[in-house]
Order: sequence, then structure tokens, then C-alpha cells
Amino acid sequence: MKEQVIVQANRYADSVTLMLVSQRVQQLPGIEAALVGMGSPLNLDVLQTLDFQAEISAGPNDLIIALRGRDDEAVQNALDQMEALMRAQGSSASGPGKERPKSLVQALAKQQSNLALISVPGVYAAREARRALEQDLHVMLFSDNVSLAEEVELKKLAHSRELLLMGPDCGTAILNGVPLAFANVVRRGVIGLVAASGTGAQEVSVQIDRMGQGISQVIGTGGRDLHEAVGGIMMLDSIEALRQDPETTVIVVVSKPAAPAIAAKVFEALSKCGKPSVLCVIGSNGGIRGKTEVTAQVAIAHSLLETAQKAVRLAGGVQIPQKPADPAEISGIAATLQPEQKYVRGLFSGGTLCDEAMEILTEKLGLIYSYGPLDPAGQLLDPNKSCQNTVLDLGDDFFTVGRPHPMIDLTLRKQRIKEEAGDPEVAVILLDVVLGYGAHPDPASELVSVLAEAKAEAEAETKVKTERGRESEPHKNGAVFVAYVCGTAGDPQDYNKQVKALREAGVRVFASNVEAAEFTAGILEAARGGGPR
Repeated sequence: MKEQVIVQANRYADSVTLMLVSQRVQQLPGIEAALVGMGSPLNLDVLQTLDFQAEISAGPNDLIIALRGRDDEAVQNALDQMEALMRAQGSSASGPGKERPKSLVQALAKQQSNLALISVPGVYAAREARRALEQDLHVMLFSDNVSLAEEVELKKLAHSRELLLMGPDCGTAILNGVPLAFANVVRRGVIGLVAASGTGAQEVSVQIDRMGQGISQVIGTGGRDLHEAVGGIMMLDSIEALRQDPETTVIVVVSKPAAPAIAAKVFEALSKCGKPSVLCVIGSNGGIRGKTEVTAQVAIAHSLLETAQKAVRLAGGVQIPQKPADPAEISGIAATLQPEQKYVRGLFSGGTLCDEAMEILTEKLGLIYSYGPLDPAGQLLDPNKSCQNTVLDLGDDFFTVGRPHPMIDLTLRKQRIKEEAGDPEVAVILLDVVLGYGAHPDPASELVSVLAEAKAEAEAETKVKTERGRESEPHKNGAVFVAYVCGTAGDPQDYNKQVKALREAGVRVFASNVEAAEFTAGILEAARGGGPR
């Protein structure tokens, strides 16, 4: 077996290009393992997981090429193919025979625009966003790893120029029917969304579409907009924009956990906007606790599904009720678990879907560990190692430095699924699968392959223990897989195809994130024979 690791100093390529190149190189004949990525701490950890033996010294601006193949010829062929793929990916962005703009000024010289979508490494993102705002462009700042101080400065600048600064880490928007970044194919309609939450916006818009209603606008603000330091600048400006939008008759606001004082300001703005509205703050009711629909004409929702239901009702549609879990099915599953199987591991690509699941599981099971826990007592010291009941957002900045978002690249999640499935104490592995523009073209196929590997390993170990008369030892795997697929029939991945593939692989798939989380909690409660801790 031949192994080769090359570090190319100060050679940058975007994470999506590197993901595509890595995937194609891994499929070449004779290649056992391959990683082409920037020298981020997480990628260095991945190299260790892949058992590369070389001592590697690389920084976040350095490109790492790590290959392991059956012989010198296979590795050299992979290196040659990698360089060709890198060149092809670089030229395809601008199209054959076209010069690719190298700056914002060059891009504006080629066409008139009023919005810039910025996706560059975090260290450069604030500078590019500032340049765009100074050119009187609205900005969707997809990049993450932008400091809080820079975010405040940019949003104050945008506010002063009556512009939108959506982000940083803004993953979803639909403006006048045009989807930007991660967005689903949904009907046009009269419900306008403002979201400090990318997958929160996706889940609400998807559920609204399934209930027969449509979306006028989706404006993302970035997940920290309701942080006390930011003050909800873009949230408040976006509410005002929807108030003035003639296409919007119902306003919906969705946010991750928010500073109570800022949540209260948002509630007040909705109360005075003159349009019926729905407010949902996942993970916290701070700042809106005690408010009533009667006095403020603002409907308070406590889940993303309930948010969509109330918005549809306000728009004159018919809401689809939540389907309760089947107690008999839950009891049947719990009865198949080993005594030591008592924990859940949630591996999410959507941050707000993760927060919502944590909120439900906390209520039912007690403390949930995470890298961004709802309760500080649940803070994981090492995000790469789970503890008891653990739920993770793999799209968090910690996991995405130098890597594509897990909605695009499932590599990290597949590795983590195998690790968690190999833990004999794990009863349930809870997943989200987010479809739509920008997401992986066939995520179910990727997940099904790793589930098959985990199942095969479990069956092999069980067979060995049976043959040796050691059936009483803990099983390596027997975890139940539960998932929610966030998507519509119009999405390019084909929602029905994705659901079918997962169910055929033995995954229990639900129609909402709430239902999947409550089903998971029900299994664990039944398995231990008691109520919430």
C-alpha cells in the first residue's frame, strides 16, 4: 500500500471545489483513501481518523493532498487526475471561453446588480461585504467565521444606507421568487418570512407549501441577529420591509435562541406592523413569555411545525395537524433494545432543526449534551466525542472551517454515524436530511451506504459472539435510525425518492422534525420504563 501526503503552502481553493475533487479522486481505481482540503484543525483530525501516518504541518491557508492507494501507479494517477479536476473546477465557474471576474468592481462592470452573495473564507468576508455595501448593494453573506464585532459594524452600515445585510452565516433566502443558497422549491404566496435561522426558514416554508399555501419572501438575517450585541438590527429592518411589501399579508419570524430584551423588541415591532404575524423563538421564550395573541395580534408558536400551521391559518388556508406517535410501535422498538442501550445521538446538518430537537428531548429526557447546548451544563469539552444523550449541529462553525457545509458534503456525518452506531450504549441515531437548491444531489444514497456498513458490522459481531457463546455481551450496534426529510415534491433531489430510499434501508422517516424528535424521546422513555428525568 502506497501513501503520499503533500502540503502546498498558500494555495487556496473553495470548500465546494475541494469536496467535489475529493469525492472524484476517492472513486479512482486503486485508491483506498483520499482527502483534498485546507489545513484546518478539523481536516487534520480527519486525516488521523483515516489513519494517515505522515507527520503533517499545515495551516488554514495551506492545501493538503493526502492519498493512499494500492501502489505507486495508482497514487500518481490520482495526483494527475486531481490537478486536472482542480483546473476544470476553477474554469467551469465562469463558463468556457469567458473571463471570470476577479473582484466585485469587475463583476459590477459586466452587469447591473442590486445584491451580492458573498461566500469566501471568514477572514476575508467582512471586507468584501463592506465593499458591496459601499457600492449600495444588498448583501447575502453566506460565509461564516465572521466576528461578532464585524457583524455589528456591517449591519449598522447597512441600516444607515437602507440596505439588507443578510448574515453572516446566512444560508437561506428567497427574494421575489428567486432562491439564494439553500432554499426549497415552494409555492409563491402571501406569507413572508424573516428568519435568524436557515433551516428554520426552510422547515417553515416547506411545511407551508405542504399545506397548500405559498411564500412571498424569505429574508435571512444570520443566526446571531437577536444577540444582545447585534440588537436585532436586520430583523427589525426586515419586518419593516415586509410591512411595506404589497405581496405579503402575513409575516412570520423564526429565530434561534434570542436575548430576551431583543426578542421583546421583535414582538413589539410585529404588534405594531399592522399585519397578522407569527413569532417562534426556538429554545427560549425569553422576552415573549406572557404575551398573548389577543392583546398584541401576534401568534406565538413553540415549534417550526406549529409556526407553519398558524401562518397557514392566518392566510386563510387549512393546516395539517401533527400526527401523534404510535405507542404500540414505540413499545415494540423499545422491547428490542439491549439493557445498556439508553442514549440518543443526534447528528444534524441544520442548526435550528438541531435546536428544536434538543428542546423536545430536554423536556422528555433531561440534560442533552452538545457543542452549543441549550443548558450550559451540557457543554461538550470535545465536540468530536459524544457523551450520554448528545445532539450536534455539524453545520456549526467548529465543524465547517475549511470544509463544505454538511448539507453539501456528507463525509463528516457519515464518519460520525459509523462511530455512534458502534457505541453499544446508543439506542437511537436521529438525523435530518435537508433537500433543495444547493444541497447534496442525492443525500439518501450517501446515508444508505453508511447505514448498510453499520448494519453489516453489527451482524458480523453478533454472529461472532453467538458462535463463541457470548450472546450476553453488549452488542456493538442495534441502534434505531430515525430521520426527518425537509423538502418538497418540487425539489431537485425528489422528496419521495429520498424518503423511499431511507425507509427501504430501515430508517423511520417522519413528516416533521417535531414528530421525529418526539418519536425518539418516546423510544428512550419506554426503554427505561419511566418518565422524564
